[in-house]
Amino acid sequence: MSPTTAPTEAFATLTRILDERWTCRQFHSDQVPRPTIEALLRAAQRTPSWCNTQPWQVAITEGAATDRFRKELLEHVQSAAPAPDFEFPAQYTGVYRDRRRECGLRLYDSVGIVKGDQAGTMRQALRNFELFDAPHVAIISTEADLGVYGAIDCGLYIGTFLLAAQSLGLGAAPQAALASYSPFLREYFGLTENRRVVAAISFGYPDTDHPVNGFRTGREQTDQVTAWFTD
Repeated sequence: MSPTTAPTEAFATLTRILDERWTCRQFHSDQVPRPTIEALLRAAQRTPSWCNTQPWQVAITEGAATDRFRKELLEHVQSAAPAPDFEFPAQYTGVYRDRRRECGLRLYDSVGIVKGDQAGTMRQALRNFELFDAPHVAIISTEADLGVYGAIDCGLYIGTFLLAAQSLGLGAAPQAALASYSPFLREYFGLTENRRVVAAISFGYPDTDHPVNGFRTGREQTDQVTAWFTD
C-alpha cells in the first residue's frame, strides 16, 4: 500500500471485526444452527499453514452431547491432576505478568470477586470446565509428528475461527484450560494417540446482559512491540 492509498473497504471490515471481538464467558443455551456452524468451519478452514499441512482436526459437540461432556469433564477435573500435551508457561514476568494481572482483575471485578476470595476465584476458574454454559465446544488437536509448528498452525486456525464467529454474531471463548486435561479429551473424543490437544473453543450466542461479558481487555500500542531496522 502506497502512502497515498486509503485503506480498502475489506481492511476496514477486518479492523472492525478485530476491534469488536472479545472473549465471551457466559452464553445463552440456544443451539447454533448446523448451517451456521458449517459456514464458520468453512471460513476457519481457509487458515494458512506450514506447507499447507492443515494439521488441525476439530471435534465439535452440540445438543445433549455438550451437556454430557460438560458434566463428565467437570467431574474429571475435580478428581484428576492436570496433564497437558504442551507445557504451560513456567511463569509470567514483567509486562506479561502485568497484562495477565490486569485481565484477571477486570474479570473478577465484573463478577464481584474481591482480592483474597479464594473460593470465588476457584469457582470462576471452574467455569472454564462448565464451558461458560455454551451450547457447543470445539476441541482443536494437531498431529504429534508436526511438533511445535503444527501447534502454531492450530493457533492460527483458532484465531480465524474466533474472527469468523464474531462476524457471524456468535460469542466464543478460546480455552487453554481444557487442554490441561488432554488425556481425558483424547479418550473422550476417541482421538488417536498421535493427536495432541492444543486448546478448546466454547461458542454460541453471547449473553450480553451478564456482567462477566461487560469488560474488555486493552492492547499495547504498536510502538511497544515493534522494532524497526532501516539501515
